[in-house]
Amino acid sequence: MSKNRHRLIDVARGIKPADVVFSNADIFNPFSCEWEHGTLAVANGIVVGIGKYRGLIEHDLKGKRIVPGLIDAHVHIESSLLIPKEYARVVSSHGTTTVIADPHEIANVSGVAGINFMLRESKGSPIDIFFMLPSCVPATPKDVGGAVLSVTDLAQFVGHPKVLGIGEVMNVPGVLAQDPDLTKKIKLSPLVDGHAPRLTGLDLDAYVLSGMQSDHECTRLEEAKEKLQRGMYIFLREGSTERNIQDLVGIVTPVTASRCCFATDDCHVDMLVHEGHIDNCIRKAISYGLELELTIRIATLSAAERFRLNDRGALSPGRFADFCVLDNSTSFTVKKTFQRGILIQKIPHVKSKCRSHSFVCKTPNVDAIKILGNGYAHVIGIVDQQILTKSMNIPIDSKEIPDFNRDILKVVVCNRYKNRSCGVGLVHGFGLKRGAIAISISHDAHNIVTVGTTDQEILQAIDTVIQNQGALVVIDGDKKILLSLKCAGLMSNLPFQDVVNRLERVKKSLAQMGAIKDPFMYLSFLALTVIPNLRITDRGVFDVEQFRDVPLFFD
Repeated sequence: MSKNRHRLIDVARGIKPADVVFSNADIFNPFSCEWEHGTLAVANGIVVGIGKYRGLIEHDLKGKRIVPGLIDAHVHIESSLLIPKEYARVVSSHGTTTVIADPHEIANVSGVAGINFMLRESKGSPIDIFFMLPSCVPATPKDVGGAVLSVTDLAQFVGHPKVLGIGEVMNVPGVLAQDPDLTKKIKLSPLVDGHAPRLTGLDLDAYVLSGMQSDHECTRLEEAKEKLQRGMYIFLREGSTERNIQDLVGIVTPVTASRCCFATDDCHVDMLVHEGHIDNCIRKAISYGLELELTIRIATLSAAERFRLNDRGALSPGRFADFCVLDNSTSFTVKKTFQRGILIQKIPHVKSKCRSHSFVCKTPNVDAIKILGNGYAHVIGIVDQQILTKSMNIPIDSKEIPDFNRDILKVVVCNRYKNRSCGVGLVHGFGLKRGAIAISISHDAHNIVTVGTTDQEILQAIDTVIQNQGALVVIDGDKKILLSLKCAGLMSNLPFQDVVNRLERVKKSLAQMGAIKDPFMYLSFLALTVIPNLRITDRGVFDVEQFRDVPLFFD
């Protein structure tokens, strides 16, 4: 037995003083979903017990509530527009002490080098950032971005202390067809996350049989119930545009809480700052009728158990002293966050050297993005607060685009890795009355995607992205607003508050242009060919249900 362990046992027995104690506190126990009033004792960053303890340092919490550190079960840090350390600065202030990240965004751009960048940039973070290895780079064989990750590429990360398992397996057709390479990737780890929107019936059985253990893509309660009954963990997601908690909260009961977790998946930094992180998920779930204690349970212990992190998730002896202190209000509001028993204080911004990625493509000309034809067209329909889309069959006269009366605009995707033709389609629901927007974040290949009201502004937006080697751009006549995304065209290396300020300018301008809320998040998902129903890629229109490219116009 180590010297430290001898000391911890002596401290737990009250023979020796703890390093620090937090007295007069209401401490939440996720095992029983009860509150215990007492003193929390910490030594060497470990909880030694709750009871009558003395410490070298003592804090009287004056009856405040303590809950275990919050855990995000599934997130893409790149989607926050921040590098890992800067992301951690934001979410730690909201009580989050652990996140399980999937770096498949940067992996689709930079491959192995992108994963190494995220691992390196997570070191020294004020919270614990773990990673699930990207299983589907590219998302489908047709959607090759800047890299292809093989089994060998992923195998080199197995056993890394910050790598827990295999990330969301979104190539459902590949799983069901028993693709040999994908099967080998799934077998690299006993922990495998799923990604199967609307999958049901016998195909769901086969998907689970193949090793998939969780899903964060449920949008309907019936879907979540079926997947839970088949043994999957259900992640209740609340992102910038994927707001699913209200529809799924009914899945959580005292019986099922151990199989449910919270996930944010894709949240821009302004949402994290203004609305919160997992604390926001907790407040939302409570407002939709979920009991406070069950809500905290799935935000802490359930997520720790899902990822076999038995050293956290509860304030019980032997686990890390990761916790947050709530204020005295009735709402779930985090006042302070502690990691290993130490207060996470205001952390200065550390400028990072970004992982850049050159844009090979050139700005197309007007002829390259023209729409010619008449008749019924496949139009992509935006679904409010979802990344699902509708497949709309609408009679179109190309000469009448943009069609403001029916809110139908041109959408263009340009491959950033090769100088070739762009895909052009039509989309309903963006609301723009003038101007254009473009972004170099386009899940998962991350080509340039743009929507706009005039060809001139669309081309100007594309050109601005290319000239900046990655950016979020608004073009409104002579006015141009942009946020440069120097890290692989996905993330900024600016302090988070600077990014938020620029996004506020963007939002103000977009509101004046008539756009829907969070148009860039919707735009960034329009090319994701593993989410139903209709998508747009650099090849053109893609039907996810048929899993093939389809013409814009049809008979």
